[in-house]
Amino acid sequence: MNAHQRSHEAPRLAIVVKGYPRLSETFIAQEMLGLEQRGLDFDIWSLRHPTDGAIHMLHHQIQAKPFYLPEYLWHGPLRVLQGFLHALTKPHFGKTMRAFWADLKRDPTPNRMRRIGQAFVLAREMDPLISHIHVHYLHTPCSVVRYAAQLRGISFSFSAHAKDIWTTPDWERREKIEEACWGVTCTRDGLTELQRLLPLYAKERVALVYHGLDLRRFPEPPTRRPRDGARADEPVRFVSVGRAVQKKGYDDLLAALAKLPADLHWRFVHIGSGELKEALKAQAAALGIANRIEWRGALPQDKVIAALRDADVFILPCKEGAKGDRDGLPNVILEAATQALPILSTNFAGVPEFVMADETGLLVPPGDRAALARDLTLLARDTGLRARLGQAAHARIKTAFSFDAGVDDLATRLMTNLMRTPVA
Repeated sequence: MNAHQRSHEAPRLAIVVKGYPRLSETFIAQEMLGLEQRGLDFDIWSLRHPTDGAIHMLHHQIQAKPFYLPEYLWHGPLRVLQGFLHALTKPHFGKTMRAFWADLKRDPTPNRMRRIGQAFVLAREMDPLISHIHVHYLHTPCSVVRYAAQLRGISFSFSAHAKDIWTTPDWERREKIEEACWGVTCTRDGLTELQRLLPLYAKERVALVYHGLDLRRFPEPPTRRPRDGARADEPVRFVSVGRAVQKKGYDDLLAALAKLPADLHWRFVHIGSGELKEALKAQAAALGIANRIEWRGALPQDKVIAALRDADVFILPCKEGAKGDRDGLPNVILEAATQALPILSTNFAGVPEFVMADETGLLVPPGDRAALARDLTLLARDTGLRARLGQAAHARIKTAFSFDAGVDDLATRLMTNLMRTPVA
């Protein structure tokens, strides 16, 4: 049954994401579940089918039905043709095509053609009672939503996160923000960057809304054994959770691990998939530390939490990736804090908005491998420092990063749009 065949009495919402479900985007799943719990009725539309081998427990709790656009137009040529013919009948077809043509002239790529084709499908197949679209990520997903919203004559809003803020051209971000009802982003660093593009009168169109964490989903921190790496049978345990991509800085981390003192006994667990995993394994072998590292791949959250509870130190040495790509405030840092883990990261992007240097964790300059090795050694050997930093991080996640406040804000914004926007 297509989404447009469903029948509802009240205006509804569509939430558009790049891929669903995704283990690396638990913050989006957490938000969706929170919106459902606050009474919002929505469909999920995804540009891609799932690729992860496991499903997060959050995804099982979400009641909204997912629908999938053709990832490539040749995957659904009939759907694209039907969408185009349907678009021809819409009063805003000319406006949409003018916007698309202006974009294509500045970005003459197959990717741009794919987005207008997906927009034709989305505009036709969405439930007719959907009166507002909210999209995660300001780059390609927002292009699809912008065109589809124009065709349908309805409003849209966005959540911007990380790569989409830093790798999308200024002109494209500015025009999308100007057409959106509003937008939110999850770090002050990202907010400053997006507001830089806007005139003074429009800066309030983008707001800061932290994801936070729903602490009801996490157990209380464990009581940890004071391992200090002095014994071979009790190595200190480092852990990191993140995709094996350049901006996570795992090449720097491996180099730092290789610099640790010879008399320090340690083990490192990495959780996550990613394009650089094989290269990182080769780097670890070349450095002579491969036998101390466990590569566990992408895991559902219950197993991630178990790994955090079993660890002594959480590490994520973020840095700038290719073409300006960078993290926002990685959710895994907040998850480590729920288990009172001391956090070692870099003074970069949104990380310092949670990790307060020498208070809730330690920060080093991005790419500084010597500093990373120094602080790894310090945390490994000083169990008292680890306990103090971990307890402070746990206190900060409980008091300053309220999940409920952020979702309440989004729910209010979205409900307001549903009440104001007429259904096409």
